[in-house]
Amino acid sequence: MSPAVRASMQANRGRDTAPELALRRAVHALGLRYFVNRRPISTLRRTADLVFPTERVAVFLDGCFWHGCPLHHTKAKENAQFWAEKVRRNRERDEQTNELLARAGWLVIRVWEHDDPAVAADRVRTLVLDRRVRSR
Repeated sequence: MSPAVRASMQANRGRDTAPELALRRAVHALGLRYFVNRRPISTLRRTADLVFPTERVAVFLDGCFWHGCPLHHTKAKENAQFWAEKVRRNRERDEQTNELLARAGWLVIRVWEHDDPAVAADRVRTLVLDRRVRSR
């Protein structure tokens, strides 16, 4: 990995990205409260961006490049095979996470970084409130 690529990778934030903050603000504005950057299941090494533990809802905001968005993913010009494999593994892990959480009774919501935060927040609100009503 070149020093420039290494520097770029290190500059990528693991949390509190602009899309995450926009989604969190929109969800909060709808009156929902949640945990941030938390494992839905403590024994599973997967961290969701928003977690509603009572309703068992985990929200993941996926980056278009890192998770292979069908609309916006671009292929790397340098080291293309490495990056293609990295994205493939990320997608596999996402599917595995969805499956493991679903088996444990969790609802997984996946949001792309390009999604409108207000629309995504409304979807989150609808699904969280639906789970809240069903659990009563």
